[in-house]
Amino acid sequence: MIWKSVVGKLWLTILLLVSFVLFVLTILLLEFFENYHVSEAEKELTKDAKKISLILEQHADSEQAMSIAWELVDEATRVVVFSEKDDYSHSPNESLSHLPASFFLDDPQLSLVFEDQPIVTKKTYLSDVNIDDEMYGEIMIVGIPLHLDENKDGAVFIYQSLLAIKETTKQTTQLILLAAGFAIFLTTIFAFFLSTRITAPLRKMREAAFEIARGKFDTKLPMLTHDEIGELAMAFNQMGRQLKFNINALNQEKEHLANILSSMADGVITLNRDGTILVSNPPAERFLQAWFYQEGNDNGEDLPSEVRDMFQRAVSIEKEQAIELTYQGRTWVIVMSPLYSQTYIRGAVAVIRDMTEERRLDKLRKDFIANVSHELRTPISMLQGYSEAIVDDIAGTDEEKKELASVIYDESLRMGRLVNDLLDLARMEAGHILLNYEQANVAVFVEKIIRKFQVLSKEKNISLSYEMTGQGKIAFDVDRMEQVLTNLVDNAIRHTENGGQIVIIVNLSDLGLKMDVKDSGHGIPEEDLPFVFERFYKADKARTRGRAGTGLGLAIVKNIVEAHNGQISVHSKWNEGTTFSMFIPRTMS
Repeated sequence: MIWKSVVGKLWLTILLLVSFVLFVLTILLLEFFENYHVSEAEKELTKDAKKISLILEQHADSEQAMSIAWELVDEATRVVVFSEKDDYSHSPNESLSHLPASFFLDDPQLSLVFEDQPIVTKKTYLSDVNIDDEMYGEIMIVGIPLHLDENKDGAVFIYQSLLAIKETTKQTTQLILLAAGFAIFLTTIFAFFLSTRITAPLRKMREAAFEIARGKFDTKLPMLTHDEIGELAMAFNQMGRQLKFNINALNQEKEHLANILSSMADGVITLNRDGTILVSNPPAERFLQAWFYQEGNDNGEDLPSEVRDMFQRAVSIEKEQAIELTYQGRTWVIVMSPLYSQTYIRGAVAVIRDMTEERRLDKLRKDFIANVSHELRTPISMLQGYSEAIVDDIAGTDEEKKELASVIYDESLRMGRLVNDLLDLARMEAGHILLNYEQANVAVFVEKIIRKFQVLSKEKNISLSYEMTGQGKIAFDVDRMEQVLTNLVDNAIRHTENGGQIVIIVNLSDLGLKMDVKDSGHGIPEEDLPFVFERFYKADKARTRGRAGTGLGLAIVKNIVEAHNGQISVHSKWNEGTTFSMFIPRTMS
């Protein structure tokens, strides 16, 4: 819009100023002209009235005197002469109407003329009969006492319409309006002339400022003039160069800081004085996502309540605070330190370290000692006990000795399996496993596993079945994959109550083989899910013997699947069942 621009504002300002001056001038001129014409009319009427009164008083012949008096007035002026109040005569202007005699006689002010008091006044006369009469409106009346003889006191009234003065005022107003229009025209030309001299460089500065705001810091203004505007353009160009330099420096610092934060293994969160998050890196975002997924965010907070309380303590007492939190089976240690701006605390910085691996290794170390001690103590104790029984000849018969020897043999086999599993697992983790790929019919392979556990599942009244999608063959190590599926189905049967259900869901596609072993057992606790594929780890903390296993089976399963370039994962909810999912890509055609 033009009135929002500098040109429009300048033009509007000058226009308003000129209009105001012309308005005041018009009012003053109209008042001056009106007063001047009224004063001149008053003088002329008073002069004519005195002449007529003098002529009438000095001439004995009244008719001749009247004839002379009528010659003194012009066509726009009317005269009425009262010899007495009941005897009056009008000037012979037949084309013009006259005021009635009652107008002069009934008016208290005009009637004073008959009492020898001259009157000059303006009256408003509204004629109901002659609505178009010239005397309609304001008129000026001059009254002069008339003394014809000692017995007659009359009056001479001469009056004139003020419409002529109004007509003059109207013409004056038209002239002033014409002058105002001409002044406005000149003002417009002057404003747009100034725009080419002043506002044109300003518009270019505005365009250059918008370009800089869009990030084009190379924008330069030409030096069109050598006045203050030219100096402003020079300062603008210097400002653009300095701004470009500062922005580049800030971007480099920001990029450097972002690279440092994103490459850090620890999470970093910078908090403002009011507790709002200013900066965070990807590890910190993963921590917040884990908290939000597990605890939710019903209160609309962006930090856990424990971290928020720790922030308040760190800011209030100005000391470093530390806390350990666990979300989604992962453990984080958070260290909060006050953040200073000179001597003023402007917030805090939190360093978040994922300690899950350290805690896991520590737990594995403790569990390894406990598992190995437990697994070896029982067979060693039995070997020692039964060996002492044989040495001490406690068994009296050959059958009893054979029975004791059989127990010793079984326990030695158990220890051998444990050692073999440890050796196999060590070789797999070292990458020394060799796979014998062969084309296997997936349906035949799965049915073999089903038949293998048919008797055991019937003993526990568990429904064991499979669902197949797709047909064909895929290359994998049949013996190793049988070991994988056997371990998974055996675990499912062991942890499923009587009357439960186990389903093997097979999906063979162009990408590879996907198998899910799904059971309706009691599930795996959430805190145990990240560790089920670790060595010697058991969700069953009782460590019962027999079918409880050694805790190496799932570790071996994971290594076999990964040796096939595959992946395996587990999903479980307590008292709702467990699903082990693995995917084997097509590595051989």
